[in-house]
Amino acid sequence: MPLIAASQVIRTREQAIEVNSVLRNTYMLLALMIAVCAGATVIAVQMNWLPPFWVMLVGIFALPFGIQATARSPIGLLLSFVYAAFLGWIGAPLIGEILKINPILITQALGITAATFVGLSMYTIVKRADFSWLGQFLTISSFAIIGVIILKFLFGVDFSPFAMLISAFMIIFASALILFQTSQIVLGGERNYIIAATTLFAGLWILFMYILQFLAIFSGRE
Repeated sequence: MPLIAASQVIRTREQAIEVNSVLRNTYMLLALMIAVCAGATVIAVQMNWLPPFWVMLVGIFALPFGIQATARSPIGLLLSFVYAAFLGWIGAPLIGEILKINPILITQALGITAATFVGLSMYTIVKRADFSWLGQFLTISSFAIIGVIILKFLFGVDFSPFAMLISAFMIIFASALILFQTSQIVLGGERNYIIAATTLFAGLWILFMYILQFLAIFSGRE
């Protein structure tokens, strides 16, 4: 049986404590971001007003960069809540429509999203699985998503015939993002809980919205 140096044992123990600390802070912030997002969604549904396209574009792309740049300061924490509220705001129109058509779909989507998130997270944490190989897939997929957004909103390309396929792809993308970020935390690749929580929240939000959309399409609703 090989001997393990005391310094290595101490280092491993310190790393484990640090990982647990990051995980705890990440999930605490994630829970708060979910609460902020839910509150913003309720308010936005009542207002029934969607921001202009340029505002959505700036928020979707600028806020994550702002959080990344200020993640080691209180500003980064504040921006994470702004980001959560923003996503709740732009997701309100779909939520509002589903509430009018079949509110049960929202409950089903929440249940499926929660079960998927917990399952993916627990598997990665318990197995200490390395999903860093998903990074390349996420990068390529992100550029593809940006391309679709530009084609749809700037050039009016109609992607509705591919709605189910796009929803399925976005669910896979969100699941991969959750696996990748959780793996980064567990294996020591991510030590900033603000960045970790924001990334997980983005994956969770995408997962919920497109599961909801998928259920709506599957139930025969446009």
